[in-house]
Amino acid sequence: MPNRARLTLALLLGLMLGGSLSLADRVLADHDPDSQAPSPHAPAHGPAALPWSDARLLAEVIQRVRDNYVDPVEDHKLMQNAIRGMVEALDDHSTFLSPDEYDDMKVSTSGAYAGIGVEVAPGKDGVNVVRRMPNSPAERAGIETGDVIVKIDDVAVDPADLDGAIARMRGPDGSPIRLAVHRGASPTLLEFKVERAQVQLQSVAAELLTPEYGYLRLTGFTDSTASELERAVARLERHGSGRLKGFVIDLRNNPGGVLDAAGQIADDFLDRGIIVSAEGRTPEARFRMEAKPGDITNGATLVVLVNGGSASASEILAAALHDNHRATLIGRRTYGKGSVQTIMPLSDGQALKITTSRYFTPSGASINGIGIVPDTVLEGAEQPQADMDLADDAAASTLARRDPQVSQALQTLSGHPGQVARGVVAEPPAQPVAQ
Repeated sequence: MPNRARLTLALLLGLMLGGSLSLADRVLADHDPDSQAPSPHAPAHGPAALPWSDARLLAEVIQRVRDNYVDPVEDHKLMQNAIRGMVEALDDHSTFLSPDEYDDMKVSTSGAYAGIGVEVAPGKDGVNVVRRMPNSPAERAGIETGDVIVKIDDVAVDPADLDGAIARMRGPDGSPIRLAVHRGASPTLLEFKVERAQVQLQSVAAELLTPEYGYLRLTGFTDSTASELERAVARLERHGSGRLKGFVIDLRNNPGGVLDAAGQIADDFLDRGIIVSAEGRTPEARFRMEAKPGDITNGATLVVLVNGGSASASEILAAALHDNHRATLIGRRTYGKGSVQTIMPLSDGQALKITTSRYFTPSGASINGIGIVPDTVLEGAEQPQADMDLADDAAASTLARRDPQVSQALQTLSGHPGQVARGVVAEPPAQPVAQ
């Protein structure tokens, strides 16, 4: 074996041995140090070692790539790619996170970040501001919905690199950023200096469909989603006819998020019953959530809208309400993600997102790769008569008139479901990215 290959192999084995010893120390630290008796569950010969032939093969592959690949590749990048490939080969949901990816993950789960407070989407000449958050740095600076951001700190925005633009607009709390904005038909660029600040992502949108029925759209599940929803329900009841008769909960194109948030929201609508259970190899991966007494809607009728983009925590919420006979599901079959991932911080700001559990609905079913079939499956392209009648109802909101699935849900809530098998499938647009 060449000297460089031997060196690479030695380094790999050293890293593996060091990791094994570190792991052993952590496990043993949980035992009583005064006890000399071996645990009946401890392996007879210590942690299983990586087979020598596999370690040698890995070293050989790395060496061949270093010596023969058409472009030079740094050793660090090779090792990072080897780690990423190992983890991502486990399943579709496990991955190795770089420091930047881990930071993005923390933003998506916490719902808070330092930025300017706008939602953006790709545009022709830059990134389009599709929503400006209330009381945000962007609002205070004068940026408006519909503006096109074409320069950030005097550097042109690449419309094809939305992630790059987002990364440049986020930054430390209190740090300044300069934006050049194209507004309307004016050829003159507007210049704005904005001071970044902590922004709370909004994952719940709410409005009244009629004085008696409310609409709740959940775009994701973060640490703050449950409290957002609780405030939204209270707000709708203040502006409606008091205690509302029913709610449409829209989970279409909601990819999921924090499991505990879905569990808390299910508990908000349930007085009793299992919410979700899970099985895994470690004690932490085996759990069961149950609802506590108390329904924030006082038993109002619920209809949940789902589609193929409703996944993970969305499916947990939909199944919990459906299997406990609390809600009717309308729409299309859901995505079918029946596993739970745990984020494990690593050294140097990196992290491992790895599947640790498989979860089961309250009825005991696994939906992994299957999804949830709604009670009312909407398919086809013919508008039902119920929607046509609703269009003439002056009490119905604009949303219910323009979105046939919301219209169908409202008709179901009010006891006039109409043609429930051939509704128009009007998918909500993909969610813009907040920064």
